Amino acid sequence: MSGASGRVAAGERGETRIADRVVAKIAAQAAKEAIDEPPKEGASPRATVTVHRDTARVRVSLELGYPSDIGRQCGGVRRHVVERVKALAGMEVPEVAVQVERLHPTGASIAAQGRIR
Repeated sequence: MSGASGRVAAGERGETRIADRVVAKIAAQAAKEAIDEPPKEGASPRATVTVHRDTARVRVSLELGYPSDIGRQCGGVRRHVVERVKALAGMEVPEVAVQVERLHPTGASIAAQGRIR
């Protein structure tokens, strides 16, 4: 402790550790924000992470609307996850694997097909 103030010196305080599940929630929310079209009900992106010190490796599973530029959307998800995890958790993210689990027709493609029976 330092002097009369009762404060603990910076070198003696230890460190803050952010739980993996918290980083996973940040990554999933970032993926949701990055998708062009809102996912169908109950189909929000899910994320799993592996954290080692100040580095997080992320895997995101999601659904995308189709037709769309899938590569562009996945790239946008990767970039946004990296930005948000760094900003909110202070971690570097050298790897974001995006797994597209399902493609679903967008509103425009359903309308173009006409009425389906």
